[in-house]
Amino acid sequence: MLQDEILYSIALRATPNIGDINFMKLIDAAGSAKEAWLLSKKLLKEIPGFGSKIIKNIGNDEFLKFAENELIFCEKNNIKIKLRHQNQLPKLLSQCDDAPAILYQKGDFDDNLIPISIVGTRNMTNYGREFVEEFITSLKNKNILIVSGLALGTDGQAHTEALKNNIPTVGVLAHGLHLIYPSQHRKLAQEMIENGGAIVSEFNSTDKPDREHFLQRNRIVAGFSGITIVVETAFGGGSISTVSYANGYNREVYALPGKISDKYSQGCNLIISQNKARIISKFQDILDDLGIDKQNVSIPSLFETKTIKLNKEAQPIYDCIAENIQISLDDLSEKLEIPPFKLLPILLDLELKSYIKALSGKQYCLS
Repeated sequence: MLQDEILYSIALRATPNIGDINFMKLIDAAGSAKEAWLLSKKLLKEIPGFGSKIIKNIGNDEFLKFAENELIFCEKNNIKIKLRHQNQLPKLLSQCDDAPAILYQKGDFDDNLIPISIVGTRNMTNYGREFVEEFITSLKNKNILIVSGLALGTDGQAHTEALKNNIPTVGVLAHGLHLIYPSQHRKLAQEMIENGGAIVSEFNSTDKPDREHFLQRNRIVAGFSGITIVVETAFGGGSISTVSYANGYNREVYALPGKISDKYSQGCNLIISQNKARIISKFQDILDDLGIDKQNVSIPSLFETKTIKLNKEAQPIYDCIAENIQISLDDLSEKLEIPPFKLLPILLDLELKSYIKALSGKQYCLS
């Protein structure tokens, strides 16, 4: 019975030294969680890599009792229990080697929607907020699922904007579903559940929002989607770990660039420079990766290029700058095959007419 398999899966996963990878090794060896739980110590030791320390508590009634209590809690609170070895995880997440053996879920979402993970700093700026608002607006009616971590800042903004645009959204928590952290997001979480989304966690009802849980949670955020977008992050921000996971899963990562002087753009600029993320220069690049019909997409104003008619000398220079968030004089010269000394007077004229801006280091961007 499936209920039996759920019970023994919880007991097995709660056993010390049985993480997600060892759990799957046991399933491969025994055929089911129940059979693994009932294996003799002699047979357990025959599994490669399983010594006395790992197998010591397998079969201990203490953990079976814990599993019984967990089942009661989940039934009382309408929490579904998804098992990896029963092929019940979200499609892309199930492909990850270190996917959770068990996923607790409150609410329902359509697994056929295209998931996009959005992460970033808790201290988001107006620049990041505007990006999230306009980007998610561009996804309206596009069969998208927004995934984030229900934290303050970028996560909460992503979930909120998804709801505004009637886009289902999933929050991945770093603790059990017995609480919502931060508490300010209780109402938001309930709205997500009521509007075709869910909250999910690999953690049981005794697990608190400990620091290490957030890093562990980030692998699920990255594994959930084919694309992860980093809005803003400082050097060493938590989003960097999500990027590392996404890179390891061979998933696409995009990052929003910003000024090198802006603290919460520095992490994004770094991962772009390290080729760990693609630069976001226009929304369409992301939509193309998702396979969304170009003709049905309305690109918002954040990176929209103004149509300006200039003379035959200035027009290609302006157009080349417009194709990039910013570009150096040397790169501009190379792309257009025009010597820098010939470009400078035209660039100055465009700057005086407020069509472009000159930045430090001979960099140029649109005004």
